[in-house]
Amino acid sequence: MTQAAPNAETRGLPYWELVTMIACLMALNAAAIDIFIPALQQIGAALDVQSENQRQFVITAYIVGFGASQIVYGTLSDRFGRRPVLFFGLGIYVVASFAAALAPTFEVLLAWRFIQGVGAAATRVIAVSVVRDCFGGPRMASVMSLAMMVFMAIPVLAPNAGQLIMQFGSWFEIFIAVGLFGLFVTVWAWFRLPETLHPEDRRELTWKRTAEAFRLVLTNRVAFGYTIGTALIFGVLFGFINQAEQIYTQVYHLGPAFTLYFSLVAIFMAGASFANSRLVQRFGMRPLSHGALIGFAGLSILQAVIATAWGGTLPFPLFLGLMVPTFCLFGFIGTNFNALAMDPLGHVAGTASSVLGFMQTLGGGLIGAGIGYAYNGTLIPLYAGFIILSLLSLTAITIAEGGRLFRRRHPVDDRAEDQTLSGKPAE
Repeated sequence: MTQAAPNAETRGLPYWELVTMIACLMALNAAAIDIFIPALQQIGAALDVQSENQRQFVITAYIVGFGASQIVYGTLSDRFGRRPVLFFGLGIYVVASFAAALAPTFEVLLAWRFIQGVGAAATRVIAVSVVRDCFGGPRMASVMSLAMMVFMAIPVLAPNAGQLIMQFGSWFEIFIAVGLFGLFVTVWAWFRLPETLHPEDRRELTWKRTAEAFRLVLTNRVAFGYTIGTALIFGVLFGFINQAEQIYTQVYHLGPAFTLYFSLVAIFMAGASFANSRLVQRFGMRPLSHGALIGFAGLSILQAVIATAWGGTLPFPLFLGLMVPTFCLFGFIGTNFNALAMDPLGHVAGTASSVLGFMQTLGGGLIGAGIGYAYNGTLIPLYAGFIILSLLSLTAITIAEGGRLFRRRHPVDDRAEDQTLSGKPAE
């Protein structure tokens, strides 16, 4: 991998280290979700949770805190810079992780999970803002795809790490492990991550300027359409995560080994994200993501039809064989949609990132929670959610594109956008 030339934004920070650090900041969020999937049953038993579907609230509480608070961090980071806001959020994340390990009741645990999500929101906003500070156009999508490749490795490792921890301990130790990971990333970023927001780009913290930044985000047809489309498709992912433990252990009776099959799906998602980082500059964000979304909807319909014919479920080899390509296509959707939403908004990157993250994560999290809570012992609620959300997402991006999908912008236009903030065109 090449190293970026030293410039005012990175102060000579190697390209590979910047990408890896961004990935780890984003991975804090995935770790705080996926590592707890194998612990949900034990948490429910230990804290006397009566309804099996209510155990999913351990995931939902975090996602709601994570999504709802992003709207604040972007505005603050556009005023005070990326670093102060990042370390404020990381501090909350680490403290909440350790405190949750001592929660005496399920309600207290959910409160700390919500607070943990509030802290983690800063890492998501700052990660995206730093990338947008330094890159634009297809180059930004490529960088985000590389970061997402590392980020996608967390669903492969985290559930198995959680299962391994529980072999020698309990869910308490999982929270400790998450807190230590957060502490490691905090120390690394403190010493290595520079401030990427130019002084002249700082925005005064006034209601008028803040409202104007929000207006720019919400009135840009492309940004708004792709934000809605991303929220809907994220609802698919969160719905699957919420139901995964119950599907694998109750429908298919796989026991603790279910984390291996969950990870298998995540491996192919990570591979698709890596392929996207290589293909996006050749084929463009729109053709790749639009085709992937249509394919996702088609595979979802196919699975629903087969499951209905089989009485609500599928033989496990067929279930896994169809789920893998379905989520491979997901790897070409989320990253590109997010980059397309951010691309017109570089001059308010912090606020844009927070508004987009607020709508995408909170909306997707609540939608996913609804899908997860609809679990009834069959695959029908999951597939129905897949179909409805993918078709609605397709509608949103069609409106965003003025009814014309698969367009690739002229290469000259892409090169004009593909610049770092130093003003030098990306090669």
